[in-house]
Amino acid sequence: METTPKRMRAVIFAGGVGTRMWPMSRKQSPKQFEPIIEGKSTLQLAVERLRPEFDWNDIYISSGEVYRDLIKKQLPNIPENNIVGEPVMRDVAPAVGMLMTLLSLNDPDTPTAILWSDHLVRDVDMFKKALFTGAKVLEENPNRYIFIGQKPRFANQNLGWIEYGKDLDTIDGLPVRQFVSWHYRPDQETANKYFASENHAWNPGYFVLTPKFALSQFEQHAPNLYQQLMEMKAHLGKDDQQQVINQIYPTMEKISFDDAVVTKTEPDKAVVISVELGWADIGTWEALKEAILPDPEKNLEQGLVKTYDSKNNILYSQTDQMIAAVGVKDMVVVVTNDVVMVAPQDHIPNIKKLLATFEGKPEERYT
Repeated sequence: METTPKRMRAVIFAGGVGTRMWPMSRKQSPKQFEPIIEGKSTLQLAVERLRPEFDWNDIYISSGEVYRDLIKKQLPNIPENNIVGEPVMRDVAPAVGMLMTLLSLNDPDTPTAILWSDHLVRDVDMFKKALFTGAKVLEENPNRYIFIGQKPRFANQNLGWIEYGKDLDTIDGLPVRQFVSWHYRPDQETANKYFASENHAWNPGYFVLTPKFALSQFEQHAPNLYQQLMEMKAHLGKDDQQQVINQIYPTMEKISFDDAVVTKTEPDKAVVISVELGWADIGTWEALKEAILPDPEKNLEQGLVKTYDSKNNILYSQTDQMIAAVGVKDMVVVVTNDVVMVAPQDHIPNIKKLLATFEGKPEERYT
């Protein structure tokens, strides 16, 4: 692998409940903490991808405060202070803002990767190479985003897409391209056009930037959030730090980082590195199938599973109870200690609607 930058940090965001992978994913233990790939959680895999090039002291985990003990148990080498807990869930923009504010106290110009805990990356070497290349680009001009794109495998309408332009440079063999625009969840016809073109990439949400630049973008595009972050910053490192965070954070606007800041990026404030990462967002059952076993003739099975004349199913058991599937196609069957969930794969988005009907009722304990 090419030489690494002088120093680089990474923040892995591990919030969210993951309702689309219910009933495995619950409020008490969301999907990113469950051992769904070779006995490891996707959070553990996300950290594993960074090692050993990233020092333990340079890896940060952002999640709900309620998951702190769970994170410490799964990642005992992460320093206690590098686990940053949100007092309440306020979506990603406040979480990113708080992390960037914390990191700006020490080396605000250090390149920092923003990453996610529920992804699968097969080409780990290329993943790290892209991150390190992004850090080297920032050495020349730190006032911009480095967007890491995944070369599209098909016309996916459920993802964001990045449009890029001409090559601006080549670093360590990777082309650094002009950023043009974002496109979030296009219709199928538009997705087909993007896939057929040679200047679009899937957006996995991976960025390399400096905390100083990130905060400048909050100041420009989300001034109310920025003002609250600066109120927090005045108390960081002091005795009342947590008290002030607990007071301010719950009042912050509940908005995604993309909507608050990133989608407002001017073309000259970003460049794109589009590579083949073998990346997949496994936030849903069908996405897990596509990532691990895309062959439509085969079943994705875990636990005690027996099948006959069945194909393209997701059959997942966390108990000693057998799943026996006969003549079944395109289904999801998940068995936990207290729930059996059965649904056609194309109805997975409706899981969230089902769980909404549990709110305020005895069934809410199953969420």
